[in-house]
Amino acid sequence: MSLKKTYLKNGSQCKVTFNIPGELGEKARQAAVVGEFNGWDSTAAPMKKLKNGAFSLSMSLPVGKNYQFRYLMDDNTWISESQADGYAYCPFGNCENSVLIL
Repeated sequence: MSLKKTYLKNGSQCKVTFNIPGELGEKARQAAVVGEFNGWDSTAAPMKKLKNGAFSLSMSLPVGKNYQFRYLMDDNTWISESQADGYAYCPFGNCENSVLIL
């Protein structure tokens, strides 16, 4: 998995590209980025499935905040970002939320 950050010239926003590689995504029908930035709404940020089985999504987020998030595949499999800036306790079971620091 990977995160790519591109800060806009005015410094108030950052374009973040979230990626799930093909080897993890090839058997999934759908994936989404779910987190604090979208109210943990599993339908708010669907990812695009690429020909190689990978999933990708870019979104602009305000700078100066930390955001917890996870990936949700096929509405039942939660995945943490292996290249996250950090990790935080998840109150819903034995898991950790990924942390994005902007």
